[in-house]
Amino acid sequence: MSDHAGPAGHADPGSDGTEAAAAGETETMPGASAEALAKMEDLWRRALADADNIRKRAAREASQLRAQERAAVSLLWLPVLDNLELALAHAPSAGDPLVDGLAAIRSQAIDILARLGYPRIDGENVPFDPRIHEVVSVSETDDVPPGTVITVLRPGYGGTDTILRPAAVVVSRAVTADRG
Repeated sequence: MSDHAGPAGHADPGSDGTEAAAAGETETMPGASAEALAKMEDLWRRALADADNIRKRAAREASQLRAQERAAVSLLWLPVLDNLELALAHAPSAGDPLVDGLAAIRSQAIDILARLGYPRIDGENVPFDPRIHEVVSVSETDDVPPGTVITVLRPGYGGTDTILRPAAVVVSRAVTADRG
């Protein structure tokens, strides 16, 4: 009788050499499962990295969108602020309570724009900076060095990195004999 025979003398169903193959399979199984585990771990790490990149990109895009919206709303308020300044320029006297109220509102609006990241640009006798100034006119003078802002015709708002509106300015130029 065969070594692989069952109790009634019948051959065991898996005893025709498949048992040896199954034993060999179980021996190679730990290597295959370790390989599959490493592959799954790699996929998991990639998914985590992708999720982290998506989160960072969404935060960056949200920040950019907030900055764009802040700039758009601030830009819409500039004509209101300009009109307040025109009203104050044509006001009869500074002692009038209505004029003082308009001046307070104007100051508050300028302060709010500064807190939003758009400080007022209205300095005179400063060097011309093309990032924050827009030349409207040039004046020949020997009183200040060439390239100096003489007069601010319309104030600007913003900084060198985030300009909302450049200041409209008159810039000095050296006097030359050949020009009239």
